[in-house]
Amino acid sequence: MADPIRWGILGAANFARQHMAPAIHAAKGARLAALATSDPAKAAGFTSFCPDLRVHNTYDALLADPEIDAVYIPLPNHLHVEWSLKALAAGKHVLCEKPMAMAAGEYDPLIAARDASGCFATEAYMIVHHPQWQRARQLYRDGAIGRLVHVDGLFGYNNASDPGNVRNKPETGGGGIPDIGVYTYGATRWLSGQEPTEITHADVDFENGVDVLARVSARFDGFSAHWINSMRMHPVQDMTFVGDAGVIKLTAPFNPGSFGTARVELHQGTTITEDRFPGVNHYVLQVEAFGAHLRGDAPFAWQLEDARGTQAMIDAVFAKAAS
Repeated sequence: MADPIRWGILGAANFARQHMAPAIHAAKGARLAALATSDPAKAAGFTSFCPDLRVHNTYDALLADPEIDAVYIPLPNHLHVEWSLKALAAGKHVLCEKPMAMAAGEYDPLIAARDASGCFATEAYMIVHHPQWQRARQLYRDGAIGRLVHVDGLFGYNNASDPGNVRNKPETGGGGIPDIGVYTYGATRWLSGQEPTEITHADVDFENGVDVLARVSARFDGFSAHWINSMRMHPVQDMTFVGDAGVIKLTAPFNPGSFGTARVELHQGTTITEDRFPGVNHYVLQVEAFGAHLRGDAPFAWQLEDARGTQAMIDAVFAKAAS
């Protein structure tokens, strides 16, 4: 493995330009080396902070670049599996935006290709690399709230004024659950270490073929959960884990910094203990963790099998809503 790891990006998505490209550029042990886009205007948004960036005018040309070790894929959801498989076939490690697939079964060829290629591939689920979530999970595992009884998750924003956004288009794999339900559902799974035993309720509102408001309840072994995700509400995000001996609350659990300061509150009786994590960039931490995994220094906290579990939940939610 080259040191630093040389990264290429497939596509000049706004999210890549605003968040992941700067994160790769800033991460220790990583170098942003190439971008694939046929639009010089979009490329300029990347070369402005990375002037030595090589720009390929096709995705295939970047995958053929022998000086690229790993690729980040921020393409629309419906293209994730196709280009992740192509990148693995080209011998590149893959970090692909979530959701990496649109159905749980689509993870099976990804897992098989990962294992056959000898390359690493996973979903960009950045929250598990943030010390806020790592602290919350450690508190839970240490028994700080006793037996987990209930989880509440809330994550919403309003993009009703942007009908052309890929999240508002069914043909590009849009919808609020694929975009942000992955966080409320996946965070519950990751912290508790459990899978749901039943989706008990799924009340989902649709517009133009995509879900825009979902109220979902589930049962796990020993606890219940309720999540609300919407693309038609004022920005809000909160996660609460209620035990029989305490409560863990996370503020700004998904977009710390831009939404607010990441905090973990531990409520035990009348005592509230707070941990604050200002100025932490979980995108940078994600890139550094990816590199550490490739070098054999530490296991990566979110594997394809973890992503498959969340997608299986999403599949079950849509099935319940349709029943």
